[in-house]
Amino acid sequence: MQFNYREDIIALTPQWKGERLPDGRPWVEDKYLDALKGMTLEEAWKPIFTLGYENQFVGGGVNPLHALHDDGRKLVGRAVTCNFCPTRPDLHETMFGQGAKEGRKGNYNQWVIDSLIERDVVVADLFDKIYKGTFVGGNLTTAIRARTKTGGAVIWGGVRDVEQMKGVPDVQVYYRGIDPTPIRDFVMTGFNTVTSFGGAVCLPGDVVFGAGGGVLFIPSHLVQDVVEGAAKTHVKDEFGFEMISQNRLTTAQIDKNTWTEEMLDMLTQWIRTDPRGEEFRDLDWSKEYDLARNGDPDDTQTAL
Repeated sequence: MQFNYREDIIALTPQWKGERLPDGRPWVEDKYLDALKGMTLEEAWKPIFTLGYENQFVGGGVNPLHALHDDGRKLVGRAVTCNFCPTRPDLHETMFGQGAKEGRKGNYNQWVIDSLIERDVVVADLFDKIYKGTFVGGNLTTAIRARTKTGGAVIWGGVRDVEQMKGVPDVQVYYRGIDPTPIRDFVMTGFNTVTSFGGAVCLPGDVVFGAGGGVLFIPSHLVQDVVEGAAKTHVKDEFGFEMISQNRLTTAQIDKNTWTEEMLDMLTQWIRTDPRGEEFRDLDWSKEYDLARNGDPDDTQTAL
């Protein structure tokens, strides 16, 4: 048993074929994190949902997450996951002893924060513990900012010192509740392993996308497809609004999953000639043309 063990992390994420960080997490390139900053929650969600990843979002509903800042800022970064359970003396002795063997200092939550690097995001399952379950306060939020620069945390548990936390620049934190008590009576059961709460699943190295009232965990091996797919959704929306306003296409046509060749021709022409299409001119539409020519089993359905 080891915490944050490279070989286990690699084994958990076999579909990632690119470079890895020293701890074994997939290294999603910064350019994709930057691109996600300009996207909406729905644009990022759709490509993974249609591939069957239906348990990646946590947000509203009867057990909502709360955002430290309600000013429209997004939280985007690479997940560092950690899991906890209620305290039990023998288990605590075992887990804390293992941490000591690995040279870890302080309490469990400090082990995680001490491991962070630039553009990381903590994803912590603190079993919805709020009283004595305050994973971060002013000091540790400051430490997260110092290590990650623009990161933050998603905590299925509590926070404290919220006024101090709000004064830390460039971070965003999602949490379940606020309590003035310091963190107590908890045991770490996993560090950079599978983490699940609120109906969502996160693996180490997933890209955390916090926006629009909740958090989406994007599998690392799908991030490139998400960015390109979201860009296509965005430009199709821009084009569709224009065509509907000119009465050249109907909403029924625009909302189809699969567009006709004629519509794709209109779209690509618009991208080539309209200034609003300039940033999308490198997109490859060959798959969409293939579907238009050969048919799509879902082409009777409207787009998500």
